[in-house]
Amino acid sequence: MFLMTIMLTSLMLNFTFMLSNHPMMMMFTIILQTLMICLLTGFISQSFWFSYILFLVFLGGMLVLFIYITSLASNEMFNLNMKYFIFLISFPMIVMFFFIDPYLFLPSSTNNDMLLLIENIINYGELDFSLNKLFNKSTNIVTLMLVLYLFLTLIMVVNITNIFQGPLRQKKN
Repeated sequence: MFLMTIMLTSLMLNFTFMLSNHPMMMMFTIILQTLMICLLTGFISQSFWFSYILFLVFLGGMLVLFIYITSLASNEMFNLNMKYFIFLISFPMIVMFFFIDPYLFLPSSTNNDMLLLIENIINYGELDFSLNKLFNKSTNIVTLMLVLYLFLTLIMVVNITNIFQGPLRQKKN
């Protein structure tokens, strides 16, 4: 049931992101969405290391975006619309009704295969997911090449970027 709550919160955050119009609200929504995805991958896999690293990478990217957004749109005000809040409150309630009784919205003439499929989707937490296949001995070379490629890309971006000609440069008085 906890995994369903995380998935429902993640779905609600998706709609919040689509309805938000302020960059800071979008960034806050992305951070919360990352936290929910990291919790979900941590509970599905046997260890939280992958989700911890994923959260740190996303948080580092969000810090860069935060600096960029505050330099461009530092004094914009939030426009809060009540229609969006009513939608965000009513949507999880409708989805919770479906989780409480999944057969509520199905017609009575459905076949047994469809019911078994729905039960398997609802009870997917019993399945064994593993993210350890990414770091098996057979994929070590691919993982090492990916790490080296990202490192070289980082070095090239740092060398190409000029500190004095960007949105974060200091103003000349």
